[in-house]
Amino acid sequence: MHGGKKAAKKLVDGSNPPSSVLQEHEYYEGERLARLVKLIQRGIESARILDGDTLPEKIWFKQQFSIGVNDVTRVLERMAPIAEVGNTPQEPHVFFGSRKAPFVQLQAILIAADCNPRSLTKHLQSLALSRTVPVIFVKDKKGGSLRLGELVKLKTAMAIGIKAKGGAINQIVEKILQGGGKNLETECSTLSEMPSVPCQ
Repeated sequence: MHGGKKAAKKLVDGSNPPSSVLQEHEYYEGERLARLVKLIQRGIESARILDGDTLPEKIWFKQQFSIGVNDVTRVLERMAPIAEVGNTPQEPHVFFGSRKAPFVQLQAILIAADCNPRSLTKHLQSLALSRTVPVIFVKDKKGGSLRLGELVKLKTAMAIGIKAKGGAINQIVEKILQGGGKNLETECSTLSEMPSVPCQ
């Protein structure tokens, strides 16, 4: 009787997913994660230079990214699911009371795969899948959320959504997505003309 309750708890909290679920995802960890972070930081620095440093850093980051599980969830829920995209030709704005807010699209989502409890980010994967938004999972010995926090100048971040704005950040993320992340070293050398920190 005691063992049945324990097994049920494991299934409900999602902390021990089946091994087939883990094998479906490709994780960025170790050197590969370090290169990914440096590439995205390079895009952030380039975009910040091009924007002219006119906005305070915190506001600028909010324009480029959805930061945190709640914010990423909110933006994904406002995006039209795949099934609805065919029915509605365009959804350029979302109404908030009496004013319009610009419709935000996410290009990709970065999720700390080793966050605890895992149930905090578990719903993001299915939401992203229903909106055809690619998900990049990161793992680190010290914690993936610490590495994601580095990108947006915070202590930690369990999830970051990259807003599709057509800037330097989006160009780098697009190359990462197209290459499946396997050629991060090549991307570092290809993007060397961009003003920022070196890759290695």
